Formats: sequence, structure tokens, C-alpha cells
Amino acid sequence: MEVSTAVTGRRSIRMYKPDQVSRDIIQEILEEARWAPSWGNTQGWEFYVVIGDTLEKFKEANLEKLQTGATSSPEISMPEKWPEKPNERYTEFGKRLLNALNIPRKAKDLRDELYAKMFNLFGAPCLMVACLDKGISLDYGMLDIGLILQTICLLAHEKGLGTTIMAVSVMYPEVLRKLLSIPDTKVIVMGVALGYPDWNAPANKFERSRANLEELVTWVG
Repeated sequence: MEVSTAVTGRRSIRMYKPDQVSRDIIQEILEEARWAPSWGNTQGWEFYVVIGDTLEKFKEANLEKLQTGATSSPEISMPEKWPEKPNERYTEFGKRLLNALNIPRKAKDLRDELYAKMFNLFGAPCLMVACLDKGISLDYGMLDIGLILQTICLLAHEKGLGTTIMAVSVMYPEVLRKLLSIPDTKVIVMGVALGYPDWNAPANKFERSRANLEELVTWVG
């Protein structure tokens, strides 16, 4: 697969088939992804790969936190406000997704069902949780985490798999720490769901959009 095809063709998957992903394929993706660039080749990222019964326990606990109204406490800052342009894009994306699912904006029950699916990782059979040692500068470490997560997503796409980088997977870090025995010396940064996409699901078929290049790039010289 051409790199440009992978970049433009890959999309966040919001419904997965129940089929399990073999450990060999996950291992292969991570083996190749470790060549992602990092600050001074420090490769500060660390991953916990969650599958099987442990993943099901996580999904149940994560969903219970949502449904009982537990206060989230992610270990990295999550955006609460956006500047005008990014906020417009975020709002437009939300409209496209809800329209694809035939969910009226005021239909709270249907929106709650969507949130429940989200906290259940859209049925993905694998979750990779990226962590950083607390001795690493979070600013630079976060950049490196972003680089390897993008690499994982592109490699997965090449192999016919889907991914979703999911903030909801790290909203309740105490659940992850308990199930995965993550030590206090690590910062839980982000999770990425992995599995085989259900291409019949409307959430995986709606038209995507991107900002015009003129909005994002300034030429100098």
C-alpha cells in the first residue's frame, strides 16, 4: 500500500466485528511501529496490550463508571474549549456522525446509547494503552506518543485492520491501573482500539472532511 493511500484512506473505526486479532499480527504491527521517530531516539513509549477476559473486564468497568456518573480523571490534560475554527470542525464532525446514525440532536436516549458503545470501545477486541515514564518531559513525550500511535494506525490499516485513538479509554485511569498493574511511576497517556472494521455499520461509512490547506498553511519566501 502506498503511504499516501494509507494516510488518506485510513479512518477512525466506530464499530468492530467480534473477530479476534491474532497475537502474531499485533506483535508484527508493534515490531514495525517501534521504528517510529522519537526525541533523540529515546523511544520513551511503553505499551500495555489488553485482550481477552481482561479487556472485557475493562469494558464493563469503564461503562459502569460512565453510567454511574463517576467523575473522570485522566492523567493528561483533555481539551475543554477550542478556538473558533477547530470548534467549527468538531461540531461539523459531530453532525455528520449523528446524521449517519439517524440520531436527532435532542434524542438523549440514542446519544446515551452511542456513548455506551464508545465506552465499550465500539466492540474492539484489542486495546493498546500507551504510557510514559514520569521521568520523561511530558511535552516531548506526548509528541513521541502521537508519532507512534499514528504509525500503529497506518500499519494496522495496511493489514486490513481498523483503529480508533480513544480518549474515553483513559478517562478512568484507576481502572487501568488495577487491571493492568501499571506502576505509579508511569503516566497513562492514551489508548488505541484495534480490530476488524464492520464496514456495514453506518458509523464507518459517512463522508469525512478536512480543512482546506489555505486554512492551515502559511507560505513564507
